[in-house]
Amino acid sequence: MLRGGEAKRAICIRFESGTWHAEKHAGTLGAIVLFLSRGFRNKPMLHIKDMVLRAGDPPLNHTFDDAAISVVLGANRSGKTLLCRVLAGLAAPVSGSVSIDGSFVETGAPQPVALVMQSFVNYPAWTVADNIASPLTARGVPRSERRRRAAEIASRLGLEGLLDRYPHELSGGQQQRVAIGRALAKGARVLLLDEPLVNLDYKLREALRDELRALLIAEGLCVIYTTTDPVDAFVMAHQVVLIEDHGFVQTGTPLDVYQYPKSFTAAALMSEPTVNVLSEGHAVAAVRPEHVRLTEPSADSARKLSLQVEEVETNGAHTFIHGLVGRDSWIIKANGMVHAEIDQPLAIWVREADVLRFEAH
Repeated sequence: MLRGGEAKRAICIRFESGTWHAEKHAGTLGAIVLFLSRGFRNKPMLHIKDMVLRAGDPPLNHTFDDAAISVVLGANRSGKTLLCRVLAGLAAPVSGSVSIDGSFVETGAPQPVALVMQSFVNYPAWTVADNIASPLTARGVPRSERRRRAAEIASRLGLEGLLDRYPHELSGGQQQRVAIGRALAKGARVLLLDEPLVNLDYKLREALRDELRALLIAEGLCVIYTTTDPVDAFVMAHQVVLIEDHGFVQTGTPLDVYQYPKSFTAAALMSEPTVNVLSEGHAVAAVRPEHVRLTEPSADSARKLSLQVEEVETNGAHTFIHGLVGRDSWIIKANGMVHAEIDQPLAIWVREADVLRFEAH
């Protein structure tokens, strides 16, 4: 759910059971209106051409837009961190080029890029103001100007009352904003966030995801945000870039990639839990856990299957039923509290419209 402090009305978007829902919502930051209405009318900012991250891997070509959030989604060790390091000029690609607003990125040279890693480190002996202003200190900016710039950035980040505090006196979310503030003080036009929420607990992660999205939209930067969680893509992204084994799998809006995956890998990356394999001879087919039905659809064409239940877990909002369909492991994601007997067969249905089919390779 979108949040904010200003008494304005906007469209609120939420994703549930494979469907986007739009509804009016009061008290949302005006920046969110921009997020929902802007689409892809932004100008290109960062362009990669024929870039190879590792020897033998496929070349990467993509353009990241200005004033937009691009979420790079992939499993651990898929190449997300290496991609961020190359885009920041901290590592060199095997071949190819990176350009920012038409200027090529040279490894080791100063760039209008800031990289915030998953462990967003702040200087423990420095105050919030000094941490934010540290790039200005390195450039020899006078102290009075550093204080003014730090105060101005802190006010945009909701840190104006914390300028004299030290990192150990801050919450995880406040420390994250200090790290982002340091990036803003650098004057970066491209902000790389490498799994910035991965070390936070679930509830804090969920709250900060909404807060961070509104903040980044308001700043108008070219933001590249890496994650292993498809929910981050749905909540935050104008555009999602799927990455696997150091190669791009598919790009597009989160909803388009979810509804029209071009491969089994794309479908699996854009699903939590992962997709279920549906045996169809030599064809490759899959169905998402949230699309498996426990009752027979009345109007739609559907096939009936039997799941041998192995495990049942719930978080209150959803029940996850694990089991076997034939020899394939399946997961069913059902709304609410659902009872299922362990070691017993469970009748399930899959609508033909929900089956994802791909060409076999």
